[in-house]
Amino acid sequence: MVVAVAGWMNQHQQHVIEYLVEENRVLREQLGGRRLRFNDDQRRRLAAKGKQLGRKVLAQIATLVTPETLLTWHRKLIAKKYDGSANRLPGRPRTIAEIETIVVRMAQENRDWGYRRIQGALANLGHDLSHGTIANILKQHGIEPAPERIRKTTWKEFLARHWEQIVATDFFTIEVWTRTGWQRFLVLFFIELSTRRVKVGGIAKVANGLWMSQIARNLTDAVDGCFLGKRYLIHDRDPLYTTEFLSMLADVGVKSVKLPPRSPNLNAYAERFVRTIKESCLERMIFFGEGSLRTAISEFLSHYHWERNHQGLENRRITPMDTTIESSGTVQRRQRLGGMLNYYYREAA
Repeated sequence: MVVAVAGWMNQHQQHVIEYLVEENRVLREQLGGRRLRFNDDQRRRLAAKGKQLGRKVLAQIATLVTPETLLTWHRKLIAKKYDGSANRLPGRPRTIAEIETIVVRMAQENRDWGYRRIQGALANLGHDLSHGTIANILKQHGIEPAPERIRKTTWKEFLARHWEQIVATDFFTIEVWTRTGWQRFLVLFFIELSTRRVKVGGIAKVANGLWMSQIARNLTDAVDGCFLGKRYLIHDRDPLYTTEFLSMLADVGVKSVKLPPRSPNLNAYAERFVRTIKESCLERMIFFGEGSLRTAISEFLSHYHWERNHQGLENRRITPMDTTIESSGTVQRRQRLGGMLNYYYREAA
């Protein structure tokens, strides 16, 4: 009886399989020979079932796809489970960003350093890089090799190399009330680029060659001259910078550097001082006589040198009044020009 029942069940299952196979054939005939498209989930399901049956059984019943296709899907399914390619990067690992930053910095700050020189400097810091890696880093940042870099000197680099030896100069005008009405006064000043210190060379109604020559004598004085230790004077092409004036400066080793025509940006520090003194002081006052103008400029320069914070100097003063800053005590205000220029400090306890 057991054998008979088992045979009947096998025969029944065989009829079911044959029916499903025939049904699949009919469905494929309805598609007219068009290729079936399976999504990933359908491939997974068919591959899992097909693996359990084996190649011989699949060859008998599979009608939608071939046994080889089903088994291929199964192999890809297994391989995908252990696929770690998404977590891998192509090629060698990327250089640490901090080291890359140091390489770029060294190349920018030392235009004559080649790959080998940078490689040695990095070794001093404990970083071992090949010269090829250094070359690739510089190439990615658009930095040329040392032979090309050293031939190009920017204005910023020129100024930085001669910072302590450069003085810039310029004129500005201001209108003053006099007995004869409005009178325009001319102010000539000089500014040290490294310290931002300003020296007023002269204030006059009328400027000429004799006036400029006297200013040159004052500037080049062996005791009180502000050009001691300076080598370059940056100025525009104003005709008041006479040949005699420039010759007197050249006699003490100060070279004239004339700016190209219509290029105020190349004398930016002097231009910025003109804007500062006018906006903070001169354009906010009405002057009656030359004396009031001189007093205002003198008071502003004292405030400028001793009390004003300068953004170009990391928001510090040019000449601090003391070396210690009181953290306690009453806050006091020092006024100049009727409170137009103020300085706040703590009264010593």
